[in-house]
Amino acid sequence: MATSAPSTGLEQARPISYWIDASNNPARQPRLEGDVEADLLIIGGGYTGLWTAILAKEEDPESRVVILEADRCGHAASGRNGGFCSPSLTHGLWNGLERWPKEIDTLVRLGLDNLREIEATINRYDIDADFAMTGKVSLARNELEAAALKEAAIVSTAHGDPATFISRTELGAWTNSESYVAGMHSANFALVDPYKLVLGLRRVCLELGVRLFEDSTVESLNSRIPTVVTARTARGTVRASRVALATNAYRPLLRSLQLITIPVYDYAIVTEPLREDQLSSIGWDGDYGLTDSGNQFHYCRKTPDGRVLWGGYDAVYYYGSARDEDRTQRRETFERLALQFRETFPQLSNVNFTHQWGGLIDSSTRFCLTSGTAAGGRIAYAIGYTGLGVTATRFGAQVMIDLLAGRETERTRLAMIRRGSVPFPPEPLRYIGVQLTRWSMARQDKTGRRNLWLRLMDALGLGFDS
Repeated sequence: MATSAPSTGLEQARPISYWIDASNNPARQPRLEGDVEADLLIIGGGYTGLWTAILAKEEDPESRVVILEADRCGHAASGRNGGFCSPSLTHGLWNGLERWPKEIDTLVRLGLDNLREIEATINRYDIDADFAMTGKVSLARNELEAAALKEAAIVSTAHGDPATFISRTELGAWTNSESYVAGMHSANFALVDPYKLVLGLRRVCLELGVRLFEDSTVESLNSRIPTVVTARTARGTVRASRVALATNAYRPLLRSLQLITIPVYDYAIVTEPLREDQLSSIGWDGDYGLTDSGNQFHYCRKTPDGRVLWGGYDAVYYYGSARDEDRTQRRETFERLALQFRETFPQLSNVNFTHQWGGLIDSSTRFCLTSGTAAGGRIAYAIGYTGLGVTATRFGAQVMIDLLAGRETERTRLAMIRRGSVPFPPEPLRYIGVQLTRWSMARQDKTGRRNLWLRLMDALGLGFDS
């Protein structure tokens, strides 16, 4: 007699971001029709574009600022992430130390200031985004990771971002999952409802007088005229003195950026609402976020209505930098995430999942923001956040405004800004290199050693150690 396959708990999961599904979407703004003049045109209505618009209007309320968004604001990465608000501008301290050791204290300080300014903006404009400085706990699954976290707590504290190591005997105060052996608590960390944040920033843009056109895909940019850049959509054009590109993982409008980032798919699932006794059974009494500390890591957090979001681990690159909505649903990954969730928290092995979704991450070879200009300084870009863009996008927006104004600031003097990313190679080398790197990083999680390929990437300045 045939036996039925065990339940994954995903049978009724909706194929949509929980955050987007749970929000009340406002009416779409009209698409661009006809010709419009602007002082600043922003292409992309996610975090980067919205922050750029707000900062530009705060600096000069009379400036004519226009946003062109291909779909609706926040439909992509800004509405599909986990809502983790890291202060890091460099995708973690180790990545920053490896690449810009002489500037790391400045980068840490600017990152902490940036997070505080986000909180201040949310409060100033009364944005309802469930923002809270909850802190975060990074968790080790083995003694090698535990040793790395112990060192990380010391180094992070020494560079201005205090962190506390959590030993095995102390771990029960944070979680009683037997999958973990140690941890590190970082106080300067926040959680937010990512899509509510989009909607709040969008509202502020409109209140400040920004002209927002949704469903308006930019088909081409023309910068041949020395004083103006023209963006063309299917039904109209915008002529602007300056342009900020905030397209992130989507196909760049500048040929020079085509190999600077690649689109990587990240996935998440969300449980049904849990009772207090269910959450207490895993020893998770606070509202802090949780992450693994390996190269292939999970991120985990509660939602305001008592669900648990569980995501990460797989980071999937498709040959040819394929980008399409169909790839945001990947059964293999969802089932793996559900299995790993139950292994990590066996007390919750019978819960069901209500949502499953994926989204695009714009990854660069240095795994964090890269910014620069084109067309004689009339076009600026900020891309490559590699999954830590909820907060870093505001910093990227500030950098673009500085660059477009042609002014030297503490931000633009950073080597991180002055020097661009090494581009990815063309296919098929790009696909082979990405897959080999993923395999090698998974091996490092098991052995604690960086193999020859990872050491070569380190020597070339392309390595990453999360």
